[in-house]
Amino acid sequence: MATWVTGNLVQVKHWTTSLFSLIVHAPVDPFIAGQFTKLGLEINGEKVQRAYSYVNAPRNEKLEFYLSTVTEGKLSPSLQTLQPGESLMVTKEAVGCFILSEIPPCNNLWMLATGTALGPYLSILEQGEGLERFNNIVLVHAVKFAQNLSYLPQMLHLQLRYKGKLRVQTVVSREQAPGSLTGRIPLLIADGSLESAVDLLLDAANSHVMLCGNPQMVRDTQKILKDSRGMQKHFKRKPGHMTSEHYW
Repeated sequence: MATWVTGNLVQVKHWTTSLFSLIVHAPVDPFIAGQFTKLGLEINGEKVQRAYSYVNAPRNEKLEFYLSTVTEGKLSPSLQTLQPGESLMVTKEAVGCFILSEIPPCNNLWMLATGTALGPYLSILEQGEGLERFNNIVLVHAVKFAQNLSYLPQMLHLQLRYKGKLRVQTVVSREQAPGSLTGRIPLLIADGSLESAVDLLLDAANSHVMLCGNPQMVRDTQKILKDSRGMQKHFKRKPGHMTSEHYW
């Protein structure tokens, strides 16, 4: 049974009409970068809750969450209208195995995300612990429109911080945007465009792929990597090349 604590909303960042971030203070337990928690509100006498990844590094006491408003959703529209000083519920304990200690040895770590699923990667990269065992890290953020690249400045700052070790690549599916690939992640892998853009080979011998985001993207990418690169899903008892997060 999850233990809930009361969080105080410090700030709301409205990126677009449907994308926003919440900055929250709450007495949660220490967590590991890449894990997620649950946010909740009492709505019409019912506790409505959903899982969201931490965007902030564990060392940062300001808890940050990146959300998309689902028009007919039970929770996100209410979260979007919260004002600083109001409260919300947060589960005290974080959960999830989408963390670096679960990734087997490899030279190249690929972090692929769609939409708001960028969060766990930012948490991992901001924390910076455990990354020394990888020679190269590729962070890919795919969105529908360029205006949805909310955290691009932070991504580029991280790229500078890691001094050539981190390669950032954005993908926009419904329009062309400077510096971004156009299309969907699975097809950009299939035709070699993604590897060409970051100048790195995505192969089973040297690479591990983390996948977080739209379930269709995850399934399609896993199939492409299995069929064309011989990659297999990673399990503790059966090491492989692909790790995915499922809390959608």
